[in-house]
Amino acid sequence: MIIDSHAHVVIPPESYKYMAELVAGRANPTAGVKLGDEAVRTAATTILNIMDKVGTDIQFLSPRPYMQMHSVKPAKVTELWTSHMNDLVYRTTQMFPKRFRSVAGLPQYRDTSPTNTFAELEFRVKEQGFIGCLLNPDPTEGDSLPPPGLGEEFWYPLYEKLCELDIPALIHSAGSCSPRESYTLKFINEESIGIISLMNSKVFEKFPNLKLIFPHGGGAIPYHMGRFRSWTIRNGGEFFDDKLKRLNFDTTTYDKNALELLFKTVGADRVLFATENPGTGSAIDPTTGRGYDDLKPIIENISFLSAEDKANIFECNCTKLYSRFKKDPE
Repeated sequence: MIIDSHAHVVIPPESYKYMAELVAGRANPTAGVKLGDEAVRTAATTILNIMDKVGTDIQFLSPRPYMQMHSVKPAKVTELWTSHMNDLVYRTTQMFPKRFRSVAGLPQYRDTSPTNTFAELEFRVKEQGFIGCLLNPDPTEGDSLPPPGLGEEFWYPLYEKLCELDIPALIHSAGSCSPRESYTLKFINEESIGIISLMNSKVFEKFPNLKLIFPHGGGAIPYHMGRFRSWTIRNGGEFFDDKLKRLNFDTTTYDKNALELLFKTVGADRVLFATENPGTGSAIDPTTGRGYDDLKPIIENISFLSAEDKANIFECNCTKLYSRFKKDPE
């Protein structure tokens, strides 16, 4: 089975209209959103056609990160938009239960405690069967000083809730308010900062069952392992590679050399197959004629990966982490 563990919903035109109403009306839209089944089905079919073309059996769907509006004032904008996006994810999964699973967005708001997300998260997991969530390390989206790093006590209540619900969090930043930092660069920077913050913390001693996934190959970390190995040794800490084994990663790097480095650095048992398809990587690679996000044949042709490695990457690592995943949903 080929499970794409990191994908985002295609947003129908009706949802974009609702987004504009929320922002323009400062969370007081002139009318509620009207999103019929046909609009949901049409958007989902866009994804299904791609899945069938590239050979993906199941995708884990979540809200589109750079549109989460975590920094938009007032907080009610984020709350209403997150609820609408999670509804879209849920309805898509209900329409095509054999092809999709649901991952929740959280209504995070700027530097507000993540406890404000609990009601939405519990409802989606306990009542609607969502199997994971997104976690944004910087809900200010670069508009002001971010919350403390992921290794700090600020996040402990959310980590406790994730362990209680037994779901993983995909560490995924949202938009970027900085003209010097595109949202793609923001993703990579926040992942790198988040990993180092966790590695320099006691988080996994306090929450040994915490399951965190860093997408996009872990940002810059695999590329700079030598620096971090040296730093931990000079400071008398645990070997950096051993600390890194507490984390998980995914394959949304869109480059064979980067994927090979990732597998060699963190191990094939710590990496989940993911494409974000359709998304940033959907441009056509002129050297192959395929989309950059068509990663399945690239991984299949990495010679040093064993058959067991590939099975782990494409399926087993994912189903182990997402313990609420059911192969045959009810």
